[in-house]
Amino acid sequence: MRIRFLFLAGAAGLLLAASPALAHHSFAAEYDGNKPVTLKGKVTKVEWVNPHSWVRIDVTEPDGKVNNWSCETAPPNILYRQGWRRDSLKDGDEVTIEGFMAKDGTNTMTARSVTLANGKRMLAGSNAPDVPAEPKK
Repeated sequence: MRIRFLFLAGAAGLLLAASPALAHHSFAAEYDGNKPVTLKGKVTKVEWVNPHSWVRIDVTEPDGKVNNWSCETAPPNILYRQGWRRDSLKDGDEVTIEGFMAKDGTNTMTARSVTLANGKRMLAGSNAPDVPAEPKK
């Protein structure tokens, strides 16, 4: 009886320890699939971190005001498998980023693609099932 209790307590402890990994957010929890956005700006920072990498860019508005945007991308491993390297984006690079606005109204978006000044387009998002399909061109 005591061995069974210890086994069940240990199994419960392992499940509780793993629960933060199961709490990963979905696209629809943070972003609005009905609000696509295209931003043009200069890279200020690239963060290769888990669970999602980030590209920060300065966007100059028509009135001259500069806003810094945080663009969430796929994790480093997925970006790497899609052809990204740590030097793919450098501070000051001009980029166009397509994706979807955050629901909370901040200057945050989830990035679907990043296009460099030379026209090279790199995929930036994951293939999560709740991300809207890319429009046919």
